[in-house]
Amino acid sequence: MLESVIATAKTVEDYRPVVGEEKTQELRELSEPLQGARVLHINATSFGGGVAEMLSMLVPLMNDLGLTAQWQVIRGSEDFFSVTKAMHNSLQGMAIDWTADMERTWLSYNDMNAELFDQSYDFVIVHDPQPAGILEGVLRRNGHHHLGTWLWRCHIDTSNARPQVWDFIRPFIRLYQGAVFTRKEYVNGDLDGGPPVFTVWPAIDPLSPKNRGASPEAVKTVLSRYGLDPSRPIICQISRFDPWKDPLGVIDVYREVKKEVPELQLVMAGSMANDDPEGGDYYRLTVNHAGQDEDAHILCNLSDVEVGALQQAANVVIQKSIREGFGLTVAEALWKGRPVVAGNVGGIPLQIEHGKTGFLANTTSEYVDCVLYLLRHPEVADEMGCQGKTYVRQNFLVTRNLADYLRMFREYMYLKTDSLS
Repeated sequence: MLESVIATAKTVEDYRPVVGEEKTQELRELSEPLQGARVLHINATSFGGGVAEMLSMLVPLMNDLGLTAQWQVIRGSEDFFSVTKAMHNSLQGMAIDWTADMERTWLSYNDMNAELFDQSYDFVIVHDPQPAGILEGVLRRNGHHHLGTWLWRCHIDTSNARPQVWDFIRPFIRLYQGAVFTRKEYVNGDLDGGPPVFTVWPAIDPLSPKNRGASPEAVKTVLSRYGLDPSRPIICQISRFDPWKDPLGVIDVYREVKKEVPELQLVMAGSMANDDPEGGDYYRLTVNHAGQDEDAHILCNLSDVEVGALQQAANVVIQKSIREGFGLTVAEALWKGRPVVAGNVGGIPLQIEHGKTGFLANTTSEYVDCVLYLLRHPEVADEMGCQGKTYVRQNFLVTRNLADYLRMFREYMYLKTDSLS
């Protein structure tokens, strides 16, 4: 069987003080007809990145509501994950040299993982391109016997996907009974006529160690641990070391702002996910680009508590994405009451109301101007952060994300009931 991931138990009741009685009761009502429903989430890694983080909250909360939910990860080699990283980049619009050998590697590992699929479920949600071919292998082996409802959850923007890779993966996606995207604009146009498309925004867990807030003393301890001075201004970006997050561009922004604010400090922190073989290379590129600047702190694989403390301590949080599926780090920073300057791409504009909860930027000079403005007007920065926290509470907490999944499951359940009547 595929490798199971055991997530820490959570209860919906714990979220009542954060989201209120009405939202908590809504979840219980939505889950009533789904009692005992068998749900499986499949993805590529149990650590690193937003997908693993969201599954660590969704799966235990589904179980708390009476569903029987599991989380499993696929098996793969370094060669496989190099191929899927290239596929991931190409589906976001990067020009790559896509070869027949790469196709064979992707097919071989998806076939292997399909062979490991050995149980039946009511709902199977396959996350992102890495395991998207599993359904085809299961169908080839077993047909539709006790297959349940399979949904493909795509967390990236495929609207400008390179045709060679999109043409390769599209037939596998068409086998699913539904496709779930972060925004309808992310759907490649020629998926029309394929499975029904649902829209589900990602979300953060306000009760996780990263987001529940740290005391001022705990924040100072983390800053001291990594050589940061709490009396001097800090800007930070929390992201994978990835070309789409433009870590080198973040350093360029910092250098320009530092000309005007010499006491400025920069902190960049990211984790190395198992399915991202390029991460180490981009980390080294980032360190080299920062050079010998003692005020530029490039950190890797911190704990969630440390990451949360750094976000909390920042005067301004940056998310200099060039492409972005959603950018959960934006919601994380807003939840901590920090203003954000971020790329006007992907799901970021869903989170930032320009001029109200932060600023959207398109060029290095725009980033520099916005960061300088916020550093020079701390009262505006604080008000933006306050507005941002309210906006996240209303739209981007895990309870809303969970409710979206429950509604989707109920829709398929009712469709099956109608087909039998």
